Amino acid sequence: MARRRPATTHGLCVVDKPAGVTSHDVVGMLRRRFGERQVGHAGTLDPSATGVLVVAVGMVTRLLRFVETTRKAYTGEVVLGVETDTLDADGEVTARHDMTGVTVDDARDVVAEHLIGEIEQIPPMVSAIKIDGRRLHELARQGVEVERPPRPVTIHSFDVADAPEAGVLSIAVECSSGTYVRTLAADLGRLLGGGAHLRNLRRTAVGPFTLDEAGSPDECALLPVDAAVRALPPVDVDDETASLIANGRVLPQFTEGAGPWAVFSADGVLLAVYEPFRVGLAKPAVVLPTAVDG
Repeated sequence: MARRRPATTHGLCVVDKPAGVTSHDVVGMLRRRFGERQVGHAGTLDPSATGVLVVAVGMVTRLLRFVETTRKAYTGEVVLGVETDTLDADGEVTARHDMTGVTVDDARDVVAEHLIGEIEQIPPMVSAIKIDGRRLHELARQGVEVERPPRPVTIHSFDVADAPEAGVLSIAVECSSGTYVRTLAADLGRLLGGGAHLRNLRRTAVGPFTLDEAGSPDECALLPVDAAVRALPPVDVDDETASLIANGRVLPQFTEGAGPWAVFSADGVLLAVYEPFRVGLAKPAVVLPTAVDG
């Protein structure tokens, strides 16, 4: 079997994903655009959703986990009085409720009492997480529903406003990685005494990456490798330490921040990401080819 050629293009793209395509579709678009197979994304967006999708090319795919765990920000609309089997506008209607008397202040009160801070969510059946080795959305397509254990998430902010359309609320949410905004919408409807679903979901930020620098899959900029570690505290090391990093050595813990740390050479090249190990020590989480080749 022929060996796959090493990637020669490396960087990070902030894509404004259009509606109607999957996150995997966007990965395919960038594979073709850059002529590289080593491409991956940080955090799936539903096909109907739009907004920030961070995509890595080449060696940067090894750094995606440091992007995936950052905060996310979304806007969307909650349609009161209508429940669907997918909790969003793509699903089939399963129930209707008269919620004409619900006000935006009612919704804000419910959010303040139940849907802010550290909460637990039951993942929707259309999510990509696995239960007993099977992805939930695969089971859902077969008409199978299984018990899902609740998962802790953090809702940092949840703003609610009136939308131009009656019976619809505009929302803006900032939350931890792993949060399902469609579940927030459904829970909001239930707590208001009826039901609801989500529509027009748009991700406005993934950590430090925002719509301001996002572009279409065909036009988005290829940012440098070190863009992937924007959210990490940087550490500069001398040539002697850089040689130890190239060999994957455990080092004395860096004093800047609590880790993980983005480690740069004296001339500004990203070498590795280190994370806390034993007391007073740091170990390599990722050592990039730039450390070895340098």
